[in-house]
Amino acid sequence: MDFAFGAADDALRARARAWLTGHLVGPCARAAGLGGPGSEHEEVAARRAWERELGRGGWIGQGWDLPAGRYGQQRLSLTGQVVWAEEYAAHRAPARVGHIGENLLAPTLVAYGTREQQDRFLPGIARGEELWCQGYSEPGAGSDLAGVRTSAVRDPADGLWRVTGQKTWTSLARDADWCFVLARTDPASRRRRGLSFLLVRMDQPGRVEVRPIRQMPGTAEFNEVWFDGAVAEAVVGGEGNGWAVATGLLALERGVSTLVQQIGFAAELDRVLAAYAARTGPAGPAGPAVGGGAVGGGADPVLHDRLVRQWAELRTMRWHALRTLAAAASSSGRAPADPGAPSVAKLLWGGWHRRLGELAVAVRGAAAAAGTVPWAPGLPYEQGLGEDQRLFLFSRADTIYGGSDEIQRNIIAERVLGLPGEAR
Repeated sequence: MDFAFGAADDALRARARAWLTGHLVGPCARAAGLGGPGSEHEEVAARRAWERELGRGGWIGQGWDLPAGRYGQQRLSLTGQVVWAEEYAAHRAPARVGHIGENLLAPTLVAYGTREQQDRFLPGIARGEELWCQGYSEPGAGSDLAGVRTSAVRDPADGLWRVTGQKTWTSLARDADWCFVLARTDPASRRRRGLSFLLVRMDQPGRVEVRPIRQMPGTAEFNEVWFDGAVAEAVVGGEGNGWAVATGLLALERGVSTLVQQIGFAAELDRVLAAYAARTGPAGPAGPAVGGGAVGGGADPVLHDRLVRQWAELRTMRWHALRTLAAAASSSGRAPADPGAPSVAKLLWGGWHRRLGELAVAVRGAAAAAGTVPWAPGLPYEQGLGEDQRLFLFSRADTIYGGSDEIQRNIIAERVLGLPGEAR
């Protein structure tokens, strides 16, 4: 697929710039640049208002494989979606609180859901009014997702499924209206069999409890969610077909949506490069270039080499994401053309972001060990952290959550390369 931008993309870029400039004002402007990884708690109310603004403009659901306007959404080409993502990042628009619903659940409903389910749930997502969280990981089933123990039993009185169990590492659970939950609906089943993909409303007092998980930087982006007979309002893909639906969704999570993630990565890398340039001084005649900029003659050759590699690897990830985007489109979003692509993407960005966190503190040198404000008894730990320190601490988890590096390598070895399975 040719990803060169054409005249239509140039026109869209101008329209996107004008819209973002005219609408990123007032309360929404307060959240500009906020809410990224490790900071999902920031300005949630303003970012929810921004979701509704995006919905009114038709900018939510632009990549759904549906006719334009069915739920009020625009329909953009692949290059158009890239243009929008680039302009969105350039304007430092707020990190999306609706991305799980728009980029994960909605395409899954398009691929596996009924028309009735689409009509019930997609309009709320397209309007930016209903937020979703993902109920996959459990204490004993994180990277090994097939080991989920959360169960769902059909109530003979009303025919509804009632969910009981615990999910963990659930982003945005405190603010979400709904959760899609992978649960075992056949108690006699094991591993991938007997699982179902359920849609559960979060506002069920006494049946759904959310407990924040405090992290090293002092914040709580992740949560534990406890279900005690919570009612599920829909089963997507049919009873017992949850594994196919859940893994289809993961292909979307680790392929298409990583392109937008990488734009945020680029902004973080630019900040680290700027700090390095400030440390080395103005560029001289022999000042080496890093990315598109130059650094001074006092450059550290080891750090410089690491920064160059970081920039080159980010470019590689971008082209991999674009290829995955094209493959997902050609397969109507049901499965990646390359079955190893989701695992490769996770390995690439997880390790890259962790190394960026290490680079951020390395560039600062010994100063990275000190807080940004004088220490005082009773001072919350997180108040003394700078951006680079937060990045370092949060990115330590990148190679673990969402499927650890070890699990991703096993998937590639066993399911793609056909190597003998690991002894279990």
